[in-house]
Amino acid sequence: MTELSSAYLLGLVRELCKLPTETEWVEFKHNKAVPDDIGEYISALANAAAILGKPQGYLVWGIDDTTHEILGTTFDPSTSPVGNEELESWLLQRLAPKLNFRFHRVVDGEHTVILLEIDAAFKHPVQFQHLEYVRIGSAKKKLKDFQERERALWRALDRIPFETQLALEHQTGADVLRLLDYPAYFSLLERPLPDGHKAILDALQQDGLIAPCPAGGHDITHMGALLFAHKLEAFPKLKRKAVRVIQYKGKNKIETLKEQVGGRGYAAGFEGLISYITALIPSNEVVGAALRKTVPMYPELAIRELVANALIHQDLFETGTSPLIELFEDRMEITNPGEPLVSVQRFLDTPPKSRNEALASLMRRFRICEERGSGIDKVVYQTEFYQLPAPLFETGPGFTRTVLFAHQDMDAMSKEDRVRACYLHACLQYVQRQSMTNKSLRERFGLDESKGAQITRILNATQTAGLILKVSSSESRRDSSYLPFWSTSQGLKS
Repeated sequence: MTELSSAYLLGLVRELCKLPTETEWVEFKHNKAVPDDIGEYISALANAAAILGKPQGYLVWGIDDTTHEILGTTFDPSTSPVGNEELESWLLQRLAPKLNFRFHRVVDGEHTVILLEIDAAFKHPVQFQHLEYVRIGSAKKKLKDFQERERALWRALDRIPFETQLALEHQTGADVLRLLDYPAYFSLLERPLPDGHKAILDALQQDGLIAPCPAGGHDITHMGALLFAHKLEAFPKLKRKAVRVIQYKGKNKIETLKEQVGGRGYAAGFEGLISYITALIPSNEVVGAALRKTVPMYPELAIRELVANALIHQDLFETGTSPLIELFEDRMEITNPGEPLVSVQRFLDTPPKSRNEALASLMRRFRICEERGSGIDKVVYQTEFYQLPAPLFETGPGFTRTVLFAHQDMDAMSKEDRVRACYLHACLQYVQRQSMTNKSLRERFGLDESKGAQITRILNATQTAGLILKVSSSESRRDSSYLPFWSTSQGLKS
């Protein structure tokens, strides 16, 4: 983590001391530091900051709570264990949901001040030991006793997108240009670099990458840092959002060959990320009608779309986890935090719903991802074109995963693989305003006419699984047509 500078912290303490009275997002103390009391204040200040639209709340020791004079304190969190446990760890274990808070030691002349910086609540009210607290004026109260304040908190939590929250506050223009890869921003938009820092900063502000700071200078938003950070580790709240790429030996996770954690923002570093992944992927030799050619094991277009989807559709409020790309001998797994907002069975035909619409919109403008609803179509088309096993879309508690498989002959595929390929082929045909037939599925698997009976067995198995419906029959079963199970109320598009 990049530490905040001593000058910045001292300036922050002095600005807080200028407040006329204690506010609902700031509390001053001299020396009193009871662990349970600190935990309750973390809950109260985090929740109050969210209500007031503040990115952080603060608890400061060494300040007179009436005059705001800097007195210094004897409290030292690093030497104040609770039993055998460090204070910070003890507090963290009793807070729910987990959130970022940081103790800072600030020296002002002969006085030492302890600044506790607390991130505003997000997604859910913050509890300490199963109780939620809030500030009413300068008093700490139980949230349940103030229903109007509780409603205000939930309204605030519902309306604050992650992207618009602040990654760093009160930065100079020079700091912004040092921390963010602004040339990449203009390059991705295919716009010339403006003359002068003010024009550059105005453009970044227009797209929500930075915001004016009430105390002067600029705030860098989560979106600005996530997309264009030179180093994500310079933003303490976002360093765990960096993409991880792991290559394993064989088909399991026993032995790791390479592991790389991305350092740059998603947009600025996207091309480098894709290049790194494709360099790790082995190639296959494909025999065409007249020549041989070497192609990557997985189509690059599919990789680009799936990696972009993982970045865009992740649940950014999930803590302690990040997008993960894992390469095995026989497959590639792309996992992002958060469960999908649409069923995995409807990924191909349903326009995606994004939790992070502002981020997704910018990524589309940068042409990093496809327009709405077309990306997964292209992934499935690419796997069919190269006659790979169908991709697997799966979800579980707190994650969404897509698996691309290396080439397999159909005879080597499991029944589940064949049924999944059949279902996705029916979906792809449907969105192309066509029906699936024995012939179209046979061509999808690259088989000749003599394999029609084998294809019929796959169609029957997929129909038995409830994934497709026969919508027309003919004397020759091979001329029957099929649609996905969910198309019954819509009919075939015409």
